Amino acid sequence: MEEPMALPVLSAVLLPALMATAAVAKEPETRTIHGWVERIQILPEGIPLKTKMDTGATTSSLNALNKEKFERDGERWIAFDIIDPEDPDGKVRIERRITRFVRIIRHDGEHQRRPVVSVGLCMGTHYREEEMSLIDRTELNYQALVGRNHMKGIILVDPAATFIQPPRCDTTEGNGDRDPERGA
Repeated sequence: MEEPMALPVLSAVLLPALMATAAVAKEPETRTIHGWVERIQILPEGIPLKTKMDTGATTSSLNALNKEKFERDGERWIAFDIIDPEDPDGKVRIERRITRFVRIIRHDGEHQRRPVVSVGLCMGTHYREEEMSLIDRTELNYQALVGRNHMKGIILVDPAATFIQPPRCDTTEGNGDRDPERGA
């Protein structure tokens, strides 16, 4: 009959391996709980929006009306309007460099080609710049949908809560919390 390995030997062998694994897979130190609907802020413009925090969506999306593509310094750009959150009859114009196009297959089987731009969002105390696809969301309840790309590693969603983390990034230095995974 074989004798079981002594605990001190087991600890001496496994403990360093477990510690090394934990160091590699280090999680961000601050995760915050957000409701399934929150107020966010588009930076640097400082535009506040109500948004749906959607863990089922990979990429975030933003309402974009009156889209106009143009070239600036040899790169593709797009100008678009969003509905002014303080005046439903007004519009706010935004310009961003197009990072890519995405092909979306809709529920009805139709295909859409959407421009994708990089957008900085303030969500609670967290700031993250990630890609958002541009689409007309005027028929939907929220002008923005925040997907996993913006929430990864920093935000947990409570499906029973709404409006628990107002945007409060430190805009004096530009962007509040930075994403530790991106070195920013």
